[in-house]
Amino acid sequence: MKKKIHVSEAVEGMYVADLDRPWRETPFLFQGFEITSPKELKQLSECCQHIFIDIEQGLDVNPMQQAAGLDAQAPVQAEPSTNDSPAIISDETVNETVEDVRNRKQPLYKDRVSLEEELGTAREIENKTRTLIYDIMEDVRLGKSINAAGAKQMVGQLTESIVRNPDAIVCFSQLKDKDEYTALHSLRVCILALVFGRHLDLPVEGLNILGMGALLHDVGKMRIDTSLLNKPGKLTEPEFDEVKSHVPKGVEILEATSGIPRDAIDVARFHHERFDGTGYSGGRTGEEISLFGQIGGIVDCYDAITSDRSYHTGMSSHEALRRMYEWRKRNFDPGMIEQFIQCMGVYPIGSLVEMNTGSIGVVATINRARRLRPKVVLILTADKQPVRPTKIIDLYETDTCDITGKKLEISRVLPSGAHGINPTDFLPVH
Repeated sequence: MKKKIHVSEAVEGMYVADLDRPWRETPFLFQGFEITSPKELKQLSECCQHIFIDIEQGLDVNPMQQAAGLDAQAPVQAEPSTNDSPAIISDETVNETVEDVRNRKQPLYKDRVSLEEELGTAREIENKTRTLIYDIMEDVRLGKSINAAGAKQMVGQLTESIVRNPDAIVCFSQLKDKDEYTALHSLRVCILALVFGRHLDLPVEGLNILGMGALLHDVGKMRIDTSLLNKPGKLTEPEFDEVKSHVPKGVEILEATSGIPRDAIDVARFHHERFDGTGYSGGRTGEEISLFGQIGGIVDCYDAITSDRSYHTGMSSHEALRRMYEWRKRNFDPGMIEQFIQCMGVYPIGSLVEMNTGSIGVVATINRARRLRPKVVLILTADKQPVRPTKIIDLYETDTCDITGKKLEISRVLPSGAHGINPTDFLPVH
């Protein structure tokens, strides 16, 4: 139950459910948090006149009731937040990052190691996380509890790898199997969410919570008949209603699992909501969808439309970004989509491209400073003969030229499967 109070009445132990202004105009990382420090009270007083507290999740404003509650429970305080990170971060807030990233000259993260240096570690982490998500999905299907501790540990390792260099783990995320879609989709959504969160300068604590929610966002599908999830034809209305029920079912499972922060559960709760209110299950609009929910919705959609399914042939990453840009304002926050495109690059990893010389290559890693000049694996010559051995070229280097001295540039993106090429065969993951 929500109650509107003046900010001067706020005390530690209250749960702030909403504010009198958009969350993005405030220094708060998450939409909804328990007040746990004087610093948070000070931040509230500086940006709000009124707040809305949830008296079912925290203390009420009545001093007598508050005192009685504390006396009865002493020395136990209000139920601690399951969120392991602070509700407030300093000047570099997520909201400021989304709105002002174009003007930020120094990003929080820089690549610490090269793609080649991170590949071995990334391969090991990806394999372990893949095994974990298979086990989690099977446990949910059998009605067993989720291994939240294992999920937290593996997400932490994924985060560390992505902070060092995100391109390595993204290369592995290109390996797809439509017969194992739900489990591997969850892993890819986790990876993409963490890469996007890194781009938005989320602190490591926030990345870990976001990643945990993304990894587990589709656990509710284990309570849906697989014949519906993999049906090649159009679903009937009752069938679609059943498929959509994976959202509340997943939220219910996660809320019943100890050790999963409520902000992580937002990814499951909101990943099918849309900016204009046409999504499900709550018909939320705009800023009613939390930041983590928006990130989850964007990366979930991106992976879905770039993946082969029984009822759908995946499009190229470049085409997917173009389509999602067209869908901004309707399905997604325009600013968030623009940031996602910047994050993935104009030519995302795995893109099949034709050079200005006519040669063919696959984008192996993006250049975060010059996004039109990634590293490319050349695989076909201008006359479409195999390059043996394949050669990696860095388009950022000023002396990257063909044998005639012409400077190499990408002229266009080719559709998936052009020239009979599977781009993942040429990524450094084998």
